[in-house]
Amino acid sequence: MRAIWKGAVSFGLVSIGVKLYSATEEKDIRFHQVHRADGGRIRYKRTCQVCGEEVTYDDIAKGYDLGGGEMVILTDEDFAELPLTSSRAIDVLEFVPAEQVDPILYNKAYFLEPEGSATKPYVLLRDALADSERVAIVKVALRQREQLATLRVREGVLLLNTMLWPDEVRTPDFGFLDEDLKVRPPELAMASSLIDSMAGTFEPDAFTDDYRAALQEVIDAKVEGREVVQPEEVEAAPAAAVDLMAALKASVERARSARGEQPAAGAGEPTPISSARSAQQAAKAAKKAAPAKKAAEKKAAAKKAEPAKKAAAKKTAEKKAAKAPAKKAAAKKAAPRKTA
Repeated sequence: MRAIWKGAVSFGLVSIGVKLYSATEEKDIRFHQVHRADGGRIRYKRTCQVCGEEVTYDDIAKGYDLGGGEMVILTDEDFAELPLTSSRAIDVLEFVPAEQVDPILYNKAYFLEPEGSATKPYVLLRDALADSERVAIVKVALRQREQLATLRVREGVLLLNTMLWPDEVRTPDFGFLDEDLKVRPPELAMASSLIDSMAGTFEPDAFTDDYRAALQEVIDAKVEGREVVQPEEVEAAPAAAVDLMAALKASVERARSARGEQPAAGAGEPTPISSARSAQQAAKAAKKAAPAKKAAEKKAAAKKAEPAKKAAAKKTAEKKAAKAPAKKAAAKKAAPRKTA
């Protein structure tokens, strides 16, 4: 890993030199835009819409749109005068219980590594933070922007989580929130039963990105020059059941079945979900059997046509044999006679 920032954690009168590293990375498969005809890369030029000239990075400034076609231009000197007092410091403001920080505020994560002789104070802060069962609320300036963040311990390392400012989180405004919807107690009880039947321990490694894996297979197939196999279609989800209780009950039984538990009494009756699932499985089985049936019919037809083909070949051979003597006699008659 490569450090993207260097500074210090300011903890009371203690200053701890640290290096900052990105704690996460995206695994998305990236593509370039290319010309379909010859594969050439597509390049974009930075041009001024006023004079039409191509502009270099040195001649680019930041402009704030005032509306009505008016623009105010800010230079590097304008940004240099801004009061970013924490440009090289991570200032600890307070320590709070972790559950008080809404996860929606979290943005990006960074690892902190002690620099030089700062290892001992770094370990001291780490252990004290772990013992307190709290997170540190800090301020830090990254990429010319002051950000709120938290410091917590993860796998023996201080982890910095930058956060959004409260006014950057949108307030949900949806019509259904104003509707007077009543949930019946039996429905709530069945929904709770479904949650209990699907309860488990979260293990991130148990989940995979199936789309990315399939896309990588397509790319590998293109590279190797082999035929790309069409991936098996994902089974479509059953249509929503009209009876909410029936759907919840079917979901509970399916979750119990997946765990190897015995179905509850009366669970054998078909439900909208189970009926739809059975129909889909039957259709899927019929679809798989269709190619084998066609192959068998084609083989039987070929076998049936084989005697007729042999008979036709035999008849043609006999006809050719009958024509041969007549052709020879005609050739002999047409030959010129020798004179004495």
